[in-house]
Amino acid sequence: MKSKIYAYLTLFLMFACVLSCKDEDAPAPQAAATFTADKTTAQVDETIQFTNTSQNATAFKWSFGDGTTSKEVSPKKSFQSSGTFLVSLVSTGEGGSTISNLTVTVVPSAAFTVAGEDNLTAFTPIQFTNLSKGATSYLWSFGNEANSTSTSETPTFAYIKAGKFTVTLKAISAQGETTFSKELTIKPVSPELYFIEEDDKKIKKLAIDGSGTVTDFVDITGKVGVGLAYDDVHGKIYFSDSEGGKIWRVNIDGTEMGEIAGGFVDPQGIALDVPNGKIYWADDWDDNSDTHIYRANLDGTEQETIVTMNDAQFRAVAVDTEHQKLYFYEVNYEAVYMSDLDGSNPTSIIDGPYGYSIVVDNKHDKIYFGDRDADEVKSADLDGSNVQTIVPFASRTYGMVYDEATDKLYVSGSSNGEIFVTNLDGTEVTTLKTSAGTPYGMFLRK
Repeated sequence: MKSKIYAYLTLFLMFACVLSCKDEDAPAPQAAATFTADKTTAQVDETIQFTNTSQNATAFKWSFGDGTTSKEVSPKKSFQSSGTFLVSLVSTGEGGSTISNLTVTVVPSAAFTVAGEDNLTAFTPIQFTNLSKGATSYLWSFGNEANSTSTSETPTFAYIKAGKFTVTLKAISAQGETTFSKELTIKPVSPELYFIEEDDKKIKKLAIDGSGTVTDFVDITGKVGVGLAYDDVHGKIYFSDSEGGKIWRVNIDGTEMGEIAGGFVDPQGIALDVPNGKIYWADDWDDNSDTHIYRANLDGTEQETIVTMNDAQFRAVAVDTEHQKLYFYEVNYEAVYMSDLDGSNPTSIIDGPYGYSIVVDNKHDKIYFGDRDADEVKSADLDGSNVQTIVPFASRTYGMVYDEATDKLYVSGSSNGEIFVTNLDGTEVTTLKTSAGTPYGMFLRK
């Protein structure tokens, strides 16, 4: 009996053990923090979408590396400054928390506005307002022929020609750079003839609208200006000072006048070869009765003598950039010469004229020059052949300009103080100004 009771007790205990010793519940799985971003490089203020891909999590905390946080599941975020930011996500569930990190690079944003954008004109300074964010430095490119740039935060800039120009701003930081561009339309202003007026010791401007209005441009007191030339790419005016023996340069807005070369006897005509960055000028004879033509960079550096003649007197000089030729007037023996641009192979191509001005017309392969002996303005082919009279003009013609766009020739007379314009065949001669004092060198600013 006892054995049966013992057996039943044993079975009961075994059954109870089975019931009480069943498997404990499995532990809750650990949260897995993971996320993606639609971009890892963004501009200041640009929105980044973070997408939460965490598993086994019910709560989230984002830290964006700039002091801000979020508890959203998949937040959007923009940064207010450029930099490198460590974005962290802590995901929490029943089994605990894990963290995931992602580095985001924020570069500057670039933008600007233009004052009076719909009514911009040449020679009028334009104010640019920089709206960039997060940059430590800036580089502006104004899209003109001279490739003008600025590192100012909010520059002003004036175009010297009409046309369409693309302005580009580059906003820069240690993390990278961003560019923003805008196309501007620059409207033209009325053309003007600039001329040296020796009596008043000024460079002046003549409106060519028929009004005859003359205004002062810049005072050159103490200088005797003869030759005058304009670099319409860089906005620089050059003139010779025959009394001081110097070559001067001034900006088209009248600022920064300065000597670029000196020590000459009596510098006369000036010509520019802007594509090759060169200036040429003619000088009178020195103590050895030698006369010279000089060439230099546009800033006066690397000066060289390229033509020397004994007992000659050089006056005008002109450059043919298309055919790489140089023309110059010699008035002692009275001849027009042509040479290579480096002054080699000088050859007399027209004998007999006496004058002070030459201009080249590559559109019609002509040169135009004044002949004081004949009291005429003349033309010839580029090789000096086919000399023709354009108009009679009893005055020294130091100033002569050919306008390719209109096929007009502008002429100034220092002896009679007259400035006129004519067709290339001598028809439609129009006097623009009388009693202009003693006009010497001249150029057309369009």
